Amino acid sequence: MYSREEEKQLKQLFWTKFGQFMALHLSADGDKVNWINYKTGIKHLYFKMDADKKQARIAVIWSHPDAGIRALMAEQFLQYKVILTDILGEEWGWDMEASDAYGKPICQIYQTLDGYSIFKEADWGELISFFKPRMIALDEFWSTAKYAFDIFK
Repeated sequence: MYSREEEKQLKQLFWTKFGQFMALHLSADGDKVNWINYKTGIKHLYFKMDADKKQARIAVIWSHPDAGIRALMAEQFLQYKVILTDILGEEWGWDMEASDAYGKPICQIYQTLDGYSIFKEADWGELISFFKPRMIALDEFWSTAKYAFDIFK
């Protein structure tokens, strides 16, 4: 069992190492990108990676406070679902009625990896192998689809 401070340090070390590893990769548009804090350019729209002691998760999350705008964004993503799935090379979960950790409504498209812990350095290779290709694929997708989302800026 780790203390809160030890957990914080291990998470920070993992994400620092992941960021250093990903710094070698340019975006689909040929730009340097902060893979850990990926900027979509659309307010309330995020590409988020997270890991804990049981699971890793990567997601496209939109959290606009207006339910109508969230629904419009969901429609836009649904129009691009075939392209997104083709680029990702796998089916992801779609949850249009989720809540974040604070109870705020969100919509999300996500993939999880169960059975690996960010607190076990021996699992870090698997976690990186999970996050890396999916984040690169999300970037490739976003390079193509981002202009369709400009109405939400």
